[in-house]
Amino acid sequence: MIAETAFWVCVAALFHSYVFYPVLLHFLTGNQELHHSAYNEEDKLPPVKIFMSVYNEEDVIRQKLDSLLATTSPADRFLICIGSDGSSDDTDRILQDYADHHNSIYFQRYSGRKGKANILNDLVANALTDQDEVYIFTDANVMFTQSTIFELVKYFKDASIGLMGANVINREIKEDGISHQEQAYIQRENYVKHLEGLCWGTMMGAFGACYAIRSSHFKPIPANFLMEDFYITMNVLKQGKKAINNLDAICYEDVANDLTEEFKRKVRISAGNFQNLSVYYSLLWPPFNGLAFSFLSHKVLRWLGPFFLIIALITSGYLAPGNIFYAILFFLQGILLLFPLLDHLLRKGQFHSLILRFIAYFYSMNLALLIGFFKYLKGVKTNVWQPTKRYEH
Repeated sequence: MIAETAFWVCVAALFHSYVFYPVLLHFLTGNQELHHSAYNEEDKLPPVKIFMSVYNEEDVIRQKLDSLLATTSPADRFLICIGSDGSSDDTDRILQDYADHHNSIYFQRYSGRKGKANILNDLVANALTDQDEVYIFTDANVMFTQSTIFELVKYFKDASIGLMGANVINREIKEDGISHQEQAYIQRENYVKHLEGLCWGTMMGAFGACYAIRSSHFKPIPANFLMEDFYITMNVLKQGKKAINNLDAICYEDVANDLTEEFKRKVRISAGNFQNLSVYYSLLWPPFNGLAFSFLSHKVLRWLGPFFLIIALITSGYLAPGNIFYAILFFLQGILLLFPLLDHLLRKGQFHSLILRFIAYFYSMNLALLIGFFKYLKGVKTNVWQPTKRYEH
């Protein structure tokens, strides 16, 4: 009875996080749209500071800055603050050239590798800030449209809004890697986060690629923290403010395609997830509010996914002798665990199956979660990392 209960609890937890919770959000929100008070394009918006930590971004930094400078927002209403984290390519020369020709760009070069969070902390600390300013954090490989800044800022007219996420749209989809799976995952995450914002104002973690926050709600990121975007979002929610996702705040990013590179990134993200859980676990109580429910459903249960998969496999194996139903379930789980290896072998033969790769992607990312958990237990000594390769020329 204990083994059977454990099996179905694990199955129910996985089903709830991946299937039932998004369906429930869709049911609760219906065809709602964001209903918060907003600035019009004719209104005078709060001043904006855009912060970027970059490392060896010579391939994309010109396009990034051009996309920022082409915004419809008045040039005297925003400042671009960029810190180069010890770049060794041509990034610094390009940034200095732009800073020399544009008063709206502030560039600071840092020697050695300090990590994204430390660079952002330093840039914010050195910025002269008014209480009513908006900070936008973004990455070098994320391209803005002319209206991105306006769409990120306009809902801050509502005093209850503390943080605004962007709608990150992915490009460069290829057949030979995991870009289809990454695109589907990110699109689904965008949608779920948008629905969370509609329901309770509890978007579970802005994408670090692009989001905005009231300057008064920013708190310095702890040393060696790997997932600063989630830390900042949860800190805003902890302060009693809303975090929402505006699907009209569109920006573009090239999605990862190489499984090995993306696996390393997911391990790092996983370790950062458990860092955040150790800080914000108290938000899971009391359990019967929107914040606790969305935190548990969207994040915590998913982070525990590899443990649910392991327990389900062990308990079904224990129940299999003499029970054909659990024997079949045990056999099917064993087969599914081989899908990442099978997909790897088939890719070598230039055979690509989307369904097979989705299953392989699911198990690979849960393995990354498991490895990241043990990395967290060992202790994260630094938040410096090598950015994932996303561009091919």
